[in-house]
Amino acid sequence: MRKIVYFINYFIKWTLIGALIGISAGVLSALFLLALALVTEFRLSHSWIIILLPIVGIGSIFAYQHYGQNAGKGNNLVIAQGQGGTENIPIRLIPLVFIGTVMAHLTGASVGREGTAVQMGGALADWLQRILKLQADNRKILITAGMGAGFSAIFGTPIAGSIFALEVLVVGRLETKSLYPVFLSSVIADQIARLFPIHHSSFIVSQVPALSVLMLLKLFIAGACFGLVGGFFAKMIALLKRTFREKINQPYLVIFLGSILIIAFAQLITTRYLGLSLPIIEDAFSGHSHWYDFIGKFFLTVFSLGIGFQGGEVTPLFEIGASLGANLSTLLQLPLTFIVALGYVSVFAAATNTPIACLLMGVELFGGNLAVPLFFVIIISFLFSGKSGIYSAQLGVNLVEEDSKPFLQRFFRD
Repeated sequence: MRKIVYFINYFIKWTLIGALIGISAGVLSALFLLALALVTEFRLSHSWIIILLPIVGIGSIFAYQHYGQNAGKGNNLVIAQGQGGTENIPIRLIPLVFIGTVMAHLTGASVGREGTAVQMGGALADWLQRILKLQADNRKILITAGMGAGFSAIFGTPIAGSIFALEVLVVGRLETKSLYPVFLSSVIADQIARLFPIHHSSFIVSQVPALSVLMLLKLFIAGACFGLVGGFFAKMIALLKRTFREKINQPYLVIFLGSILIIAFAQLITTRYLGLSLPIIEDAFSGHSHWYDFIGKFFLTVFSLGIGFQGGEVTPLFEIGASLGANLSTLLQLPLTFIVALGYVSVFAAATNTPIACLLMGVELFGGNLAVPLFFVIIISFLFSGKSGIYSAQLGVNLVEEDSKPFLQRFFRD
């Protein structure tokens, strides 16, 4: 009888809390997506706006240093609290990261969007925990639910969003106690966001080839390429941030001069990789991408994040993986939409150490018939990515550390 009462209390409690988090995070994320769409449209029709990039960068650094408290830690702050940390996530993080990311996109910084949504969801959940005066041991669940809700609403993938929030905390382990509230908040956030006039990208994989020994060999090569690129992406961001912090330690100067270099790149070479750059994905799936797209997006995103702009990494990782997949389609003689879809998800998996969430995302986006080859490529990319990850607060080490360390350390040395 006691177990039945406990179950009923658990179900009612977390249904109400999960719904509250899902509704709130869904509204916030939808407003964020609408704002991004507006500023992106404005930037594309008013190209002069990029000259304000240095001012936006300096303003963002100033706001975080003088008003952000510990909010400057971004995703890593939220992840650490989801693991059980005791550091406060200030509610002021929400307007800071919202405005900072929107302004970065307005002026052309090559950053993503999921980091903002995850941070807003985590901060909102932590604030609700304090307002509702819930027990401290519930805090981890609330923050994780907020993270999942934010991710789900941004990409329209509630299953992947919920598992991502759990998997990103500790590599290779899921906290099953949190599964119900995290999944519920993710589903509700996704449904709430869809009530707004937002658009989630959808693509069709027109052909999935049959598995064979030759096909597995080709997929192994593709997975290795995706993994090396994803691991290199994470390593480069960490290296750039550390170098600027330790060698220069002048954040205003770094973001000002870095912004000037981005403006020069846009004026002298191309504006294709500014902002979200979503056409890169569309071009990859349609066969109209350039062979150098993944290189351009890679380095401009690494540079934008490395000098201090706010945003995220996931959407750029999708674009890098998709355009790299388009290149591999010709080299490996694989159907275009098939390998592009694999790259879309696998580079993300390599850079975040979240293979299960990425498998589920691929199934949600592209259909279940892609599951077997997709998971094989994700596993290979995960192994080849080394120990690197874009979230330094993530606990656990890559499975490859002991089994393949001598091989991969040639590419990723500690």
